[in-house]
Amino acid sequence: MKKQIRIAVLGLGWMGQAHSRSARRIPTHFPDRSYDPRLVVCADPVAQRRQQAVEDFGFERAVEDWREAVAADDVDAVWVTAPNALHLPMIEAATAAGKAVFSEKPIGGKPEHAVEALRLARASGVATGVGYCYLWSPLVLHARHLIASGALGEITHYRGRFLSMYGSDPLGLLTWRFFLDQAGYGVTSDILSHSVALAQFLVGPVSEVVGMANTTIPRRPLPTGAASHYGVGSPEDPTGEVENEDFASMLCRFAGGATGTFEASRTVVGPESQNAFEVYGTKGSLSWNHERINELELYLVTDSPNSGYTTVYGGERFPYHGAFVPGQANSIGFEDLIAIQDHAFLEALATGADFSPGFAEAVDVVSVQQALIDSWASRGWQPVTDLKETTR
Repeated sequence: MKKQIRIAVLGLGWMGQAHSRSARRIPTHFPDRSYDPRLVVCADPVAQRRQQAVEDFGFERAVEDWREAVAADDVDAVWVTAPNALHLPMIEAATAAGKAVFSEKPIGGKPEHAVEALRLARASGVATGVGYCYLWSPLVLHARHLIASGALGEITHYRGRFLSMYGSDPLGLLTWRFFLDQAGYGVTSDILSHSVALAQFLVGPVSEVVGMANTTIPRRPLPTGAASHYGVGSPEDPTGEVENEDFASMLCRFAGGATGTFEASRTVVGPESQNAFEVYGTKGSLSWNHERINELELYLVTDSPNSGYTTVYGGERFPYHGAFVPGQANSIGFEDLIAIQDHAFLEALATGADFSPGFAEAVDVVSVQQALIDSWASRGWQPVTDLKETTR
């Protein structure tokens, strides 16, 4: 008999909707699961979203106050999908109530927020998960297998980048994502965190870093009322100051000896969602780009006179892919990664297995972020201190 896991979702924005759809879809994709997800309550301050939660997503009820959802006796696990400033208060309430917590990254927006979230989770003994969904791409999992198997030889260099256009329009509105007290840091919290999570997943810990940051568009039009991050103002609108960084770059050294380069930008023009990595070893290399999620480029040193990269297409021979489409080169998409991730978390809750990435892995990421931030001030190399040790 499958274990019923009763779910609360806090915030029905883009990611709240994605996780809610996952709970609806999972039974059709993973029939051999050990659990049944049940959408019990959604919390959102917007009345239209609360109505949508019940009528379109199938929640049993919707409430305005997220505290009511967290405290409910008929909730086992809480998904935190609200804006960054609410992550830590929601996690604090959920852990105090003894609920398992899955939080979207970056868990608050500043390194100290993720550290405090881990401390709270450890003190309460609850299971945790964090939304580094790209780790669950079947071809990323295959890349990890190739690296771990030694197919690439000794890893010598890693290149990670997340280049996005979501803030490239100078008339893009000054929403919460551009304020330190609401979003935390800029691209280092928002998208570079994905690049660092991928690097640590594939290659291992980072030991030291040096980098720079820049606010490319220092002022933006002020929104009037509720506004989307993709909303656009006019040249005549009053403007306000952007408080966090649009761009960040980083050189690093991994604990295993490899070197690394990273860059992240929300204001470049051209790459639209280029979360990508390249891994170089003594016997080969590989690369992956989220914009081409179903393709992995692979080069292996052989005795053959032929040279160049081979394109490996996604398909059911790779982990999880066949749960969505059969055969080879039949594509999956971003929300399929969310479903894979949520299934793995729920399965761990049902069986008592360990789950990764959780809050501990989130602190591994912000340990690198903190060293990078420190290097902006020192203008020199900074060692990466394991911030998990401060929570023990």
